[in-house]
Amino acid sequence: MKSETKMKSMHCMLPVVLLSLSAVALAQHDAQMADAPKTDAQKSFDKLKTLAGSWEGRITTNPPHPEMDGTLGQVTFRVTSMGNAVMHDMKSSVRPDNPITMMYLDSDRLLLTHYCDAGNRPRMVARPSADGKQVEFDFLDVAGGTEYGHMHHAVFTIIDDSHHIEDWTYMEPGDKPVHAHFDLQRTKDLPRADLRGPNDLQRSK
Repeated sequence: MKSETKMKSMHCMLPVVLLSLSAVALAQHDAQMADAPKTDAQKSFDKLKTLAGSWEGRITTNPPHPEMDGTLGQVTFRVTSMGNAVMHDMKSSVRPDNPITMMYLDSDRLLLTHYCDAGNRPRMVARPSADGKQVEFDFLDVAGGTEYGHMHHAVFTIIDDSHHIEDWTYMEPGDKPVHAHFDLQRTKDLPRADLRGPNDLQRSK
């Protein structure tokens, strides 16, 4: 009877011990990372983390797409997975869904995976930032079909704490690029019903 009780106690303690070891290993890793000089990828990743929060602004396209130009876009950044990933959630007044983009470090590279409403998942890799205010991603590869096109390029330009610009390039079938420009201001979340056209939205102060 005592032997069974002892075995049960050991089984109960095992998860606690494993979690403790994991926490120690993570703390040691964080301490080592704090002491090491940051790579260009880490610096860019840290810069993207400062965008955490909600944003909104008008969209312009080139070549012009009348159904999109001047409409309101909303973007939310969220730092997640204990700081190991940044999630970018995009909404607009002309599309019912919200494509998700994940940004994360892969060794000495900063990668982006865009979960596109075209049904594919392009990956991009960041260039070293010359001024620390712009993070530019170049196309790396894509999983899934591209018969409807795919996202090909992305640039995040940080103006200040409350203003940033996003430029996305979508490659339509036949390798025809469409550039979407988002001029975004930091804001509070708006209900979905408030996502209207440029002449309809009455912005709250």
